[in-house]
Amino acid sequence: MDDVKRLLEGFADRAVDGLPAADVEADVARGRRALRRIRTRRRVTGVLCAAAVTAAVLAIGNQVKWWGGGGTEVATGSDEAGASASAGTEAAGTATPATGADQTGESASIFAGAMIELTANSQAWSNIDCALAPQGWTPEAPVTTDRVVLTPPLVRTSSGTASKLVLQAAPEARNLQAVRVTEADGKVFHVGTEAGRAAGQVKLGERWLLVQLPVGDKDWNDEILRRFMGSCTVS
Repeated sequence: MDDVKRLLEGFADRAVDGLPAADVEADVARGRRALRRIRTRRRVTGVLCAAAVTAAVLAIGNQVKWWGGGGTEVATGSDEAGASASAGTEAAGTATPATGADQTGESASIFAGAMIELTANSQAWSNIDCALAPQGWTPEAPVTTDRVVLTPPLVRTSSGTASKLVLQAAPEARNLQAVRVTEADGKVFHVGTEAGRAAGQVKLGERWLLVQLPVGDKDWNDEILRRFMGSCTVS
């Protein structure tokens, strides 16, 4: 700056016609201000550049972190969904159907199919007796030993047994086709067909109880039939 001042003073000594005398001090002051402005701009530019570089580094780092963690997040979500599905499956597997009256004489059953509802039976039939009976079905007279025929509602008693429920007691089991065997409550239930008619049998004491379902009836299913046979006794 001193060199600049001396240079200005040298030029100032050389007066030029028609021009005012040079003000060296004012020129030097203006030069200093100009230098300060230049330095300030450089500092601001440097700070802005550093901030831009830092922001770029942070953005790239976050993006890399996001991409790196994406697989873990997806895997975690899949595991949680699998656990929920597994829990849902276990809950469905442990669900039990509603049960009704049994041989102990409890009140009516809620166990029913589309149109079959087993309810408590207080009527003695013969040596074949059941604690449950399909609601609205009545025993056909005369009731004989080792045989009971139940007539469903809206069926004439004079019709044949094909549309009725036939219970028979015998010392030997019948030969059923397409047998499905299930054990429950200490009893072994055999459900299949006899001469093309759906039937089931179970050993009660020393004798067998055979139950033949109405021909073509779709309201009875294996579970209702087993439930009904399990409530019966043969004396």
